[in-house]
Amino acid sequence: MKDLIKNIFKVAVTLGISAGLVVWMFKKVDFHSVMRILTDGDVRYGWLIAVIPVVVLSHVIRGYRWGIQLRAVGLGHIPGLTLACSIFGAYALNLVIPYSGEAWRIVWMAKRCNAPVSTVLGTDIGDRGSDAVVVLLLLILAGIVGHPFIMSFLHHYSVGNEILDIIDRPLLWTCVLAGFAIAVALLYKFRNTKYIAPFIKGVLRTWAGFKVLFTMNGRGMYLVLTLGIWLCYYLETYLTLFAFPFTRTLIMEHGMAFGLLPALISFVFSSMSMAIPSSGGLGPWNLAVMFALSLFGISDTEGTAFSMLLWTTTSLTLVILGLFTVVYILVSRKHHPKTA
Repeated sequence: MKDLIKNIFKVAVTLGISAGLVVWMFKKVDFHSVMRILTDGDVRYGWLIAVIPVVVLSHVIRGYRWGIQLRAVGLGHIPGLTLACSIFGAYALNLVIPYSGEAWRIVWMAKRCNAPVSTVLGTDIGDRGSDAVVVLLLLILAGIVGHPFIMSFLHHYSVGNEILDIIDRPLLWTCVLAGFAIAVALLYKFRNTKYIAPFIKGVLRTWAGFKVLFTMNGRGMYLVLTLGIWLCYYLETYLTLFAFPFTRTLIMEHGMAFGLLPALISFVFSSMSMAIPSSGGLGPWNLAVMFALSLFGISDTEGTAFSMLLWTTTSLTLVILGLFTVVYILVSRKHHPKTA
């Protein structure tokens, strides 16, 4: 009963975050204006159709990448379609309950391969750990190439100037470093207590799952596939720039590198927002895209239309892939009941 209440609370919180941010987003803009943009004949929906195969490809590549880790821990050869469906199903479930897809794919793959759940869990931790590293690197890259636009935006508003003033104060960074040192000291001192021990155990397990990436066979291919995954994610945003008249102008505008720069900033901001628990990123993801596009002069109404159309396209694709996975599992269970 305690676990049930805890899980219900988690679901309620994540759904509440999504609903609250969506409501707040549409309070900032005129919903009817957003719909006028989406129904305007100048929106080229063909570019959104082009996004769909890119979404599918990114998940297929992620499945093959996971297969390298699974082979490294001794699970042997796994069919490519099985690997792809493990990702299709996981991301479809994440649309309903954040992170539930991760739990499902771990248990399902462990059952199919007759392997310990803990073994498969370690590969998933490494999988997510490598993604976190990529997001960090992309954040640094976006900060470098997009620095002029970010600074111009901050200087334009009084609150931005206040933020810059606070950041420039040495006292802030002294307090940050002191706070970090105190946190580490407290974690060490109370490392065997009821609440701290599980946290430390989780951190160590995360590191164990991540460090295997440096010793397993196929490290080069893993890196190539990682680049492929994130290139697909980036292309989803870049292709959508061609769909709207207000973002098409950015492509040819001087200093925008044919739209590569605004797409990069929007992509990085939206990737960071996925750390906030929500249903398929709905809410945090949209607001992150809106903010990123505002750095380049795109209004909140236009940014909302852009983010909602891209989110809807990718989410509908995931729903279809999820239904395909259900069919695949049922067929597999019928023909190979011991491994389904």
